[in-house]
Amino acid sequence: MNDSTLNPSAAPAPQDNRPALPDRLSIDPRSPHHVAAVFEHDIGIVFNGKERFDVTEYCVSGGWIKVPSGKTLDRKGQPLLIQLKGRVEAFYK
Repeated sequence: MNDSTLNPSAAPAPQDNRPALPDRLSIDPRSPHHVAAVFEHDIGIVFNGKERFDVTEYCVSGGWIKVPSGKTLDRKGQPLLIQLKGRVEAFYK
């Protein structure tokens, strides 16, 4: 048996080719908080203990995420975002 069967909470060994996750990250390439190298790998966001799949921007130290507000668009045609506050954790999948 390997370690993962003995301890299911054991995380896989980190890969050296992945950059460290920043404190604040945005999926919008026009944002100053967009880091293209991070998006070459799968990223997960846990917000208040539940994994979210619709996050467009997050800040771990600020404790917030931004998510689209339904199908509503702003005047420039971009999704209208709402900010939710809570505990934020970012990780590589």
